[in-house]
Amino acid sequence: MKNTTEEIQALIHRKALFIVNHSGGKDSQAMFIKVRALVPRAQIHVIHAHLSGVEWEGVIEHIFETCEGFSTQVVKANKTLFEMARHRQKWPSPKYRQCTSDLKRGPIEKAIRHELKKRGLFLVVNCMGLRAEESSNRAKKEVFKYNLRNSKAGREWYDWLPIHDYVVDRVFSTIEDVGETPHWAYEAGMTRLSCCFCIMASKRDLRTAAMLYPELYAEYVALEKEIGHTLMMPSKGIALGLESITGIQCSA
Repeated sequence: MKNTTEEIQALIHRKALFIVNHSGGKDSQAMFIKVRALVPRAQIHVIHAHLSGVEWEGVIEHIFETCEGFSTQVVKANKTLFEMARHRQKWPSPKYRQCTSDLKRGPIEKAIRHELKKRGLFLVVNCMGLRAEESSNRAKKEVFKYNLRNSKAGREWYDWLPIHDYVVDRVFSTIEDVGETPHWAYEAGMTRLSCCFCIMASKRDLRTAAMLYPELYAEYVALEKEIGHTLMMPSKGIALGLESITGIQCSA
């Protein structure tokens, strides 16, 4: 069996289109740096799924700046996180991450299909910046695999996790080594960058985001109360709202 490096080289030789899923975060940035060092520029297409109303300021500008000269696209779902939560009367959860499937993966996969059709191509490698260090679930993911679900209508679709083995220090050093800087949110105190208030966020990140975006924080708190469901999963059987977790109260 070929190793991942050989598989990737063979796909490059076959003129596959490499899609870089780019959130604007440190992992996406480091992944893009690795991909662009291996794959010819003409075979790379960057896609960002814009999170309307809940995304960090400057994300899109950061992506275009660090991906300058490369084919880059922004897509958007036909609904927002708040609309989704109101419709379902509950927030997404780590187990049922509808925010990922509906707001990110769905629009990106649709864009990939359109891009392949536009280019007259049938071979694609979908690159994602998931790392083993992040969680036990991500540690179990295959670094490279054939995607049967999306290999339809003549398409040959592969999923690749280029920086799966990177630890966080290597992520930041990869960015620094090419003379780039991460998105400003990291310097402001965040450890990860997704939605401003993410269901996977730590208490520290939630508090930092609340101080940086008090108006948006108040919207989250209000929606928690409106639908009677907390953004964060219960801890030891106790469901806590954002105000209790962060210690930051919203004025009535």
